[in-house]
Amino acid sequence: MIGSLIITTREGLEASLIIGIILAYLARTGHHGYTRAVWAGAATAIAISVTIGAAIFVTVGELTETSEQVVEGAAMLLAAAVLSYMVIWMRHQASGLSATLQSQVSNAVGTGSGLALFILALVAVLREGVETALFLFAAASASSSKDTLIGGLVGLGVAVALGYAVYTSSNRLNLRAFFNVSGFLLIFFAAGLLVHGLHELQEAALLPAVGGQAWDLGWFLSDEEGPGIFLKALFGYISDPSLGEVTVYTGYLAAALWYYLGRRPEPAPGRSRRAAKSGR
Repeated sequence: MIGSLIITTREGLEASLIIGIILAYLARTGHHGYTRAVWAGAATAIAISVTIGAAIFVTVGELTETSEQVVEGAAMLLAAAVLSYMVIWMRHQASGLSATLQSQVSNAVGTGSGLALFILALVAVLREGVETALFLFAAASASSSKDTLIGGLVGLGVAVALGYAVYTSSNRLNLRAFFNVSGFLLIFFAAGLLVHGLHELQEAALLPAVGGQAWDLGWFLSDEEGPGIFLKALFGYISDPSLGEVTVYTGYLAAALWYYLGRRPEPAPGRSRRAAKSGR
């Protein structure tokens, strides 16, 4: 539940911020008439995302056990890859997001048509929505569907509240700190998805098991009950992992955290130019 909550809070907040930036720019420039096109694009994207998510869950539920393991394993690996890219991209490029969106909105308004703004909002929100559907499906494969659904709904509620607070409050939230902390946690979540995805493909006999059992902590902290379920859903905990799974997990974490924490976020383009002019 915690994993899906973090995912939907982060993805939902990104979508809320994008729409908020677009609406704020339209209001500031006096183009209120285009807001309806923006909301229509966002609503269409949400509807498409929900449809895609429902289709994924229903389709996979009709598959045989082996086919289901293959699909779930592939979805987990894909989700881990997309999640890793998304976290690192937001870490290093988000500072210029507002300026980029405002430039796109300005160009769209210049055409005199609301269609361009409709498409802009549609594409921006749809990307976040499809990613969320993929992440939730992968999370449900490693946890229970009920917990994933509850965490996802709570996360979306938190995201909407945070997005509204940023849009209306003069005392803006520390978004950089939020994305840094959530990104750090999601790297561990991606590591868990990676290992569980490989495990599913091994169960389907598509990948060979590498190494014997590293240890068995099931007698102390099982991954099927109690706190072990929480650790499994959020950090990919396995009470009896193979040596190969331990190697993949630690290797991914070492590489991802080194890259994530070792590089500074890219400054916004405007900030870079001002710094260059001031000689700093």
